[in-house]
Order: sequence, then structure tokens, then C-alpha cells
Amino acid sequence: MGTWNSRGLRGSSLEELINMTNDKYQELHMALVQKIPTPIKPVSIDKNSRHITLAYFEQKSTVDYIGVAQNIPICFDAKECNTDTFPMQNIHKHQVEFMREFEKQGGISFMIIYYTNRNEMYYLPFYLVEKFYLRSAAGGRKSFRFEEIDLQYQINTDKGVPVHYLETLAIDLQNRD
Repeated sequence: MGTWNSRGLRGSSLEELINMTNDKYQELHMALVQKIPTPIKPVSIDKNSRHITLAYFEQKSTVDYIGVAQNIPICFDAKECNTDTFPMQNIHKHQVEFMREFEKQGGISFMIIYYTNRNEMYYLPFYLVEKFYLRSAAGGRKSFRFEEIDLQYQINTDKGVPVHYLETLAIDLQNRD
């Protein structure tokens, strides 16, 4: 098990790596997690190529991913940040509300944050997402600093699993007991 090396994400987006991870988890029967597409309403379609040329978001999206990992319902959003300060404007009210309701139903909600400047990924448990969101909504700091996250939740890579978030999910579950 190692940390991300400098070549880790070159040429691949965070979403592509998470999709590869979810495919591997499914293949290994460890989890079944799907990317949730953002609903769009096409306005204009090129009749020749049948491509959408103009569209708008039909409704607010909830989270990026939803599924189940070893009988545990999970949902999460993936974000990238190129500094040690993550702006709260990147986490929307409807997302926090969805994650809160998901937790009330017995699921586990979290975020995966990739700090591109550090080439490191972290699992942000819902209690921290909510803490930072509520602080910002109450007129406090409009971001959170790298120093405020819990370093035990660093996400590593393991044997063909590029974003091995199930390890950090296990830590989150232990900490909830």
C-alpha cells in the first residue's frame, strides 16, 4: 500500500479514476457503486450528428456516486482542489441536505477530495462536511484548510484499485461505533 506518486493522476481525471475503482470493486464483489448522471434538458440537437448542441441542467444534482459496499449504503461526491484551502462554494446546500437525509436512513455519506497541489486524496466524513458547511452558512469561514481535515483518512492505491476509499470507509465506520 502506498501513497500517490507524482505520475498518479496525470492524464486521468479524478472521476475516471473513481469509475475505474468502482469497476474493480464490482469485479471483486466488494461494492456496487454507480455514477449518477446530472439530468439535462436538451434545447438544441444537431440533426445530422444527433449531438446535443445546447442544453441546461434540468434539476439540481445530488451527489456524484451512490451504491452499496458490503451491505452498507453509501453516497459521495468527488471534488478537486489545487490549493490547501477548499472553498465551501463548491459544496452546495442541496448536496449537504441529501447527504444528511441519506445518513438519517442508515447510509454513509462522504466526500473524496483530491488536493492536486499535494497529489493526495482524502476521504472527508460527513460530520466534517456538515461542520464546515454549517460554519460557512452561519457567517464563518467560507472555506476549510487542509490542516482541518483528519489525516487518518488519506486514500491510498492498492493492487489495481486507484482510489481505494473502502479502507477509509472502514475507518469511518470504526470511529462511529
